[in-house]
Parts: sequence; C-alpha cells; structure tokens
Amino acid sequence: MSRSDDDPHEGDATMTDAQTDVTGPIRFGVVAPIADLGTWRDQIRRVADLGYSTLLLPDVPGWQPAPGPTLAVAASLTDLHVGTWVYATALRPASMTVWEAHSLTELTDGRFELGLGTGRPGIEDLAAELGLPPTTPGQRVDRMRDTVTALRKLDGPDRHTPVVMAVRGPRTRALAVELADTVTIASLPGDTRDDVKELVRDLRATRDIPLALHVSVVGDTVAPYMAGPGADPAAMRAADSLAILPADPSAALEELHRRREEIGFSVVVIGSNSVETLAPVVSQLAGN
Repeated sequence: MSRSDDDPHEGDATMTDAQTDVTGPIRFGVVAPIADLGTWRDQIRRVADLGYSTLLLPDVPGWQPAPGPTLAVAASLTDLHVGTWVYATALRPASMTVWEAHSLTELTDGRFELGLGTGRPGIEDLAAELGLPPTTPGQRVDRMRDTVTALRKLDGPDRHTPVVMAVRGPRTRALAVELADTVTIASLPGDTRDDVKELVRDLRATRDIPLALHVSVVGDTVAPYMAGPGADPAAMRAADSLAILPADPSAALEELHRRREEIGFSVVVIGSNSVETLAPVVSQLAGN
C-alpha cells in the first residue's frame, strides 16, 4: 500500500473514543494481483461467492496488467465493487487519474472506489525508472488534493466516486479529514496497536471519518503487494501490530471485534491468498 511521505511525528491533536458504529456490518476487501488470468477470473468469482464486497488492485506498473482495464473486467464478471489499493500520486498526474477514475465509475455504474496515496517507500526510484520527473513529498500531497478536487468536478452532481486515502503524517491526515470518504493508516513495520490508535485519535479529532484496516499478514501468510520487503509475521505479532490477524477464524473474529470496539473501523482489507482462511469471519461480520 502507499505511504504518506510527510513527517509522522508532527502534530499532537487528541480526541475522545471514536464515535463510529461498532455494531453494524463490516465490508471486506481483497487485494488480488494477477499471476494467471484464468486463475484470477476464477478467484474473483470465488471472492464474490464468499461474501467479500470489494476487489482491489495494487499500483505496480510493469508487474501486471494495468488496474483500470483489469478492474473493468472484474466488474463485468461479478457484482463486486472494485478499486485501487492504492494509486500513487508520485506516478500519476491528477488529470489522468481523474479521467480514469470517473470513467471506471461510469463503466461500473458506481461500483468503483479510488484508493489514493503519495507512494510507498522507494517510489522515487520507480518514478525515475518510468522516466517521470521527481516530486517532493509536498508536491505529492498537493497532487492528492488536486486529484480529488478535479474528480468531484468531473463527477458532477449525479455521481460520487468514493475516495479512500492512505495517510500517516499530519498533512495527509488533515487532507483526508477534509476530502476523503474513507481512510486507511499507512503502517510502518514496527507500528504497535497503540501507535495506530494514537494516529486514529488524531485523525478523528475533527471528523469521525470511516476507517479501513489494512491487514497484510494472516497467520504466517504474507499478502503480495501489501506488506513491505522482509515482512516478519513473528515480529509483527510481538509488536502487537494491527497489520496481522490470526489464521484461526475464531481468534480472528475475536480480534476484529476488539479492534472495532477499541479503534472503530468499517472496512477490512486482506490479500487474496487468505480469502479462504477468513471466509468464516466474513460470513459472520459482513452480514452482522
């Protein structure tokens, strides 16, 4: 997932416990990169059958088919919502992102969700490989604003493309409070439960914005494209990281109940290699 490049240690706003509803259903999204097209088609049909709500694709130029046309295909095969997890503004001018996002909203009859962030660590090197001009952290944040502002204009009064922002530092948190429909915290390898809770409290100091939980590891299974290089499940468990869930469905269910009560969230995003493992959890929470 993408990570905000602004300073994560600035700002000290706090708030009371989140006011998000902790009793309603949870939406479950699946990040499903493509290895083999036929297998992928079967996989997304299975994802839909198991009760997951959203099919997501990472932004990794050159590693797989482009997200835009691929998501349009996915939406034609199932009734899933589709989205990006997440587009990196370091790689995408606002005008092109907006054109593609609005087009997908139209083609899917409103089932597209735009995930947007400034870029994962090392994004500068990838931009250089693609022949793109370098951007500063501040320019990437400004491009997030420009993208959402232009998207709202292009959508017009009859469409609203939901925007999910991956944020961390104070600038992106403030932007998300102002413009995003949902937010996910861009976690670092050593983040603890308390670290994330503090970021969420700060984020919701002025607005009770819906929260998506990014889970890159289930048990010892690491999701491709969701975890950083060298992700260590044992170290994540030791750090009490929120980016990992138990593989045992009963334990995962208990843990998700705890996280929703302590932090508040309405969306959980996992990797496609754990959809069967957490299917019993989805069957309970997605309709609860």
